[in-house]
Amino acid sequence: MSFKCGIVGLPNVGKSTLFNALTNSNKAQAANFPFCTIDPNIGVVPVPDKRLENLAKISNSKKIINTTISFVDIAGLVKGASKGEGLGNKFLAHIREVDAIIHMIRCFDSDDIQNVNPTVDPVRDLEIIETEMMLADLESIQKRLEKSNKKNIDEEQLKILEVALDCINNDKDISVLKNQFEKKLLNQSGLLSLKPKIFVCNVDEKSVQNGNDYTKAFISRFKQENTLIVSADIENQINELAVNEKKNYMEMIGLQETGLNMLIHKGYKVLELDTYFTSWPEETRAWTIQKNCTAPKAAGEIHTDFEKGFIRAETISYNDFITNDGWVNSKTNGKMRLEGKDYIVKDGDILNFRFNTWPNFFHT
Repeated sequence: MSFKCGIVGLPNVGKSTLFNALTNSNKAQAANFPFCTIDPNIGVVPVPDKRLENLAKISNSKKIINTTISFVDIAGLVKGASKGEGLGNKFLAHIREVDAIIHMIRCFDSDDIQNVNPTVDPVRDLEIIETEMMLADLESIQKRLEKSNKKNIDEEQLKILEVALDCINNDKDISVLKNQFEKKLLNQSGLLSLKPKIFVCNVDEKSVQNGNDYTKAFISRFKQENTLIVSADIENQINELAVNEKKNYMEMIGLQETGLNMLIHKGYKVLELDTYFTSWPEETRAWTIQKNCTAPKAAGEIHTDFEKGFIRAETISYNDFITNDGWVNSKTNGKMRLEGKDYIVKDGDILNFRFNTWPNFFHT
């Protein structure tokens, strides 16, 4: 499975610049005027994982296949979007299609880049976006709860909508639904306010290490846990460098990790994802799964027949696979396990599935 993150924010906060940096492309137009992005740009990016190279070396694999993440650059939102202001209706339709939201927040001063508001205020800017999404949810809930539509909603979804409506009308924290209903049911509700969120404070070069007064005010209000400090301009500069120059440049400015890597790690966390591997001479490949995924469900990521005909999963942990130099020694040294249908796949597991659709085993 791949997952899709939508980059949202007010106009001219650096969304398209970040998108171009993350996807190493010039798909998104970055210009000094509002709404230079109208239709969403989509870029599919391989997820960096050093473990793949280590596994491929041991398995003598002919090729390496990373799992992927999709970034979507969505048109800027303004106050009143839920009522159609700016490109509001398009914005809200596009954002419903993503798995997680990356809130791009302006945390820099510049006389050269227009600001849709008279001052730089990251707390206010995020509250505008969150309010518009909440109002869009309110309108959607009210329509779905009308008598003519209510009969088409199952009982669980009806409960979710009623609790959400109460939260919005009475200024309660809508995230309480996450403690009351299963994640799968909440995802099916399509409510924007419940989508996992990552906050990206876009800063200038001098603030990239320690932030600034804007980022401090933002973190004080919205907490550190899902907040990243990134300079979209610096990310673009890094992408223009040769591979051997990138490391030197990052060390010079005090960056330990690229914005892409930080966003992917945070994305995996907020979406509760893990990675398992298949590794053979033909290829070594990474597969993305939900946390607490059972072995048959993990097999289904390769092919639905694997899930339907699942028998057992030959399983080796990443560390054991590396320490024992691959499949043969891991099996000889008792580090390979046969796991059944109830096994919860761990991040980093190397798996080989036995199933009864085809004879014997699957080797990628």
